[in-house]
Parts: sequence; C-alpha cells; structure tokens
Amino acid sequence: MGLAASPVGGVEQQLEGGDRLAAKPGAEAERDDAALARPHLHQGRRAVQPLLAADPAPEEQGFVGEARHDLTGFSPAGLGGALNRASSDAVRMTDVQAVKELGERLAEEVAHVVVGMEREVRASLVAVLAGGHVLLEGPPGVAKTLLVRTLATVLGGSYGRVQFTPDLMPADVTGTSVFRPTEGRFEFRQGPLFAQFLLCDEINRAPAKTQAALLEAMQEGAATVDGTRHALPEPFTVFATQNPLEHEGTYPLPEAQLDRFLFKVLVGYPEAETEARLLAVAHERPMSATPEELGASAVTTPAEVLALRRVVRGVAVREDMFPYVVRILAATRDDPALTLGASPRAGVMVLQAAKSYAALAGRDYITPDDLKFVCLPALRHRVILDPAEELGGTTPDEALERILETVEVPR
Repeated sequence: MGLAASPVGGVEQQLEGGDRLAAKPGAEAERDDAALARPHLHQGRRAVQPLLAADPAPEEQGFVGEARHDLTGFSPAGLGGALNRASSDAVRMTDVQAVKELGERLAEEVAHVVVGMEREVRASLVAVLAGGHVLLEGPPGVAKTLLVRTLATVLGGSYGRVQFTPDLMPADVTGTSVFRPTEGRFEFRQGPLFAQFLLCDEINRAPAKTQAALLEAMQEGAATVDGTRHALPEPFTVFATQNPLEHEGTYPLPEAQLDRFLFKVLVGYPEAETEARLLAVAHERPMSATPEELGASAVTTPAEVLALRRVVRGVAVREDMFPYVVRILAATRDDPALTLGASPRAGVMVLQAAKSYAALAGRDYITPDDLKFVCLPALRHRVILDPAEELGGTTPDEALERILETVEVPR
C-alpha cells in the first residue's frame, strides 16, 4: 500500500548571502525578491559555502516580466527576513527538485524506523510542506505515534506530545502563568503546545473545552494565555490521532475543528508481507528505543522546511484547474449520499495540498491527478454521509471516488 520512495544520497544544504531588491518599471513600490535555501544532493557532511553556478537570467527561466525567486542561497540572517515576506512569485525547476530530493531522503530515513506506511509518510510530508495539520485515524498499535515522532526527528524539529484524557485541562496543553514570590511577578511557563511538531494522542478523549484550546494555535500559530498572545515556533504542525473503533468516553471533534486539519489519513493494518517484515525487524529492538537509536537522523532543518514551503506556494496552477475544483466541490454539495458538502475553504486546502504533492513529484505545476490524489484525505473529514447511506455500508471515500469519476476533467 502506498508510494515507494527512491533512496538517494545525503542531503547537504548550501547557503549563500542575502536579498536582492529588484525595481519594477512603472510600479508604485519596489518589492524584495526573496531568496531561499536550496538542498543539494551530495555525500558527506552539511556544508555552508557559496554556490558556484551563475544565476540564469529571468528570460532563460521563462519568467519575463514577472518577479521570481533568486534561489542561489541565503545567509541565515537573510533567510528569516525572506520567509516573513509574502510572495506570489513563480519558482524554478531547480527549486522544485530540492523539494523532491527532500521527500526522497526523508522517506529513506523514516524507513530506518517505520516499516511500510509509505503512503502515510508521503501524505504527512505533503501536509507539512503545505503548512497544514494531520488527523491520523486508525486502531491501536499501527505505529501512528512512532510515525509522528520519527517525522519530527527526520525534519529536525522539536517534538511535543499530549495524551488527551477526559480530565485534561486547556492549561495542561497551552501552559500557565506561575507566580514568582521573590520577584513579585508572574512568569509564563510553556506547555507542550510550544513544539514544532505536536502529537495530540487520542484527541477525541478530551472534552470540547480542551479541544478548543488547539483552535487558535492551529489557525493562527499562537496561543493566548491570561490575555497575552504567545507565538508558537515555526513550522508548527499538529498531528492528532483517534481510534475509530471505540466511542465510549469520547468527545467527537466538532466540524469546525475537523476543518482545521488539512488531511485525515486513515492508518490501517499492514499487508501480510509488510507485517512479516515488521516482525522480523521489531523483535530485536528495545521496546523504548528512540528514532535516533534506530538509525534515523535529521535531513533538514526547520528553517529549510519554511523555505521549501515558500517554493511549494509558488507552484503554478493552470486557469482551468480552478473551475475543476469548483465542480468537485459543487458535486459534493449536490450528491444525495452526502448531507454536508465541501466548503470553499476545502477547495483552498485541496489546491495547497496538490501543489505540495506536485513539488514532491518534481514538478512546478499541478495536474488533475494531483488534485485527485489529495481529494480523499483532504475531503473525507469535511463531508457527512447521509444516515441511510451510512447504514448501508457506504463510506465517505466511496462517495468521493464516485464523484471524482463523474466530474469532467480538464484536458
């Protein structure tokens, strides 16, 4: 099940100096043309050195008259400023190739720890590079937690985990203010929320008040405690898990919170061959072994993930793709098997995910197949089945697949 990754050599980042200000004829204001860090495949250690290749002219890249990224590299100081500036610039193929290389290297590293689950790994990376959050749904014991912990290690980010229970309070997630008598002041003590990759284990076991503590964080990348807004580290990605089989003592996530997740990824039991391979590997492992102890190592940094997110945002979308997405959304609203169809926000999410998926495939444009691939994980938690269909055994995926087969595809 899933997509097999092609192993490649080590990823080495080469970074070089800062921003360039490009003047636009007739423009009212100048715009900084931000440069991004680009990973290159090399064997050996991570190096910081100038790129020797000359920067091609805009005309050679097909961006005549349009602003573009200068991806010859960055100093760390220039990187932070560039990532904070909005841009709709097109990207070059070399930059998209960097995204593909990251995906291949990440899949290779994750395979040191997680056996199988190639499709789940790819879907999770698509969501991370698109700037979204992931809901992992599956029975206990299928490596959902191990997958998230390994991804955090390989992506080089900080990892936090919250085990959701019925008595969990919002302050247990966000943190709280502690009074310092000797100093006569309150000091904010951060909770587990302040991590770049946060695992919310069994999120549907906590009451709505605690679940709602995540809403601001997932939407705005910040948490407000005692009237003070605290920014979360970037990139910030929530991975939440839930068990679809056991409903006693659970609090189903409301539609408003489900809509905050870019993807809902279904994690099932492995195939027999994969499970046999898993047992052959796992029986010799210590029960408490960390991903690092099992051979996984970071292939990138949080700053580089942010830079590659910017590359993903620049992936081109043909004009006929927008009506295609609208037709899919309209079909979900008109389908008699569904009582709730997909919202306009769902369409935005589908496009963002398709751009990320295309970049991981090494393309700087999306295709209808990219949209079809991401529609199931992006829409299955945003539609509601008619009760009669649900009693008849129909699943949201089946209804969505039927829609995707009938909606006219752009040529």
